[in-house]
Amino acid sequence: MPRKRKKTVSFDAMVKFFMSTYDIPTKKDISRLMDRIDRVEKLIRTTAHSRKKQVISRNSIRGKGPKERVVATASDEVFNVIKRFNNGVGFPDIQDRTGFGDKKIRNIIFRLNKLGKIRRKKRGVYIAV
Repeated sequence: MPRKRKKTVSFDAMVKFFMSTYDIPTKKDISRLMDRIDRVEKLIRTTAHSRKKQVISRNSIRGKGPKERVVATASDEVFNVIKRFNNGVGFPDIQDRTGFGDKKIRNIIFRLNKLGKIRRKKRGVYIAV
């Protein structure tokens, strides 16, 4: 009994199959992506430029510069809690007053100790220097 001959696959079909299977972008895909990026960059430039004009005009009318808001860092918050206690403060008290997690407080205490801002009175109790 003669064997049935299989149909040969063209090279182009094989390439298209691999490109679709392995999500390889085509030249057309890349050009579309570049066009979209160009549009986004242009939009960013125009909005940033218009915002800059608005900020300058508002500030010049008032005669004031932009206000800077000082935000306390997590290290500052922990250090302020430790400073309030003269006899030292325990780890659970720091955690209750700041609301930070266990690991975050441990890292902050390590850093403050390394900087010389606090010292350890005993295990789990810290004093501001």
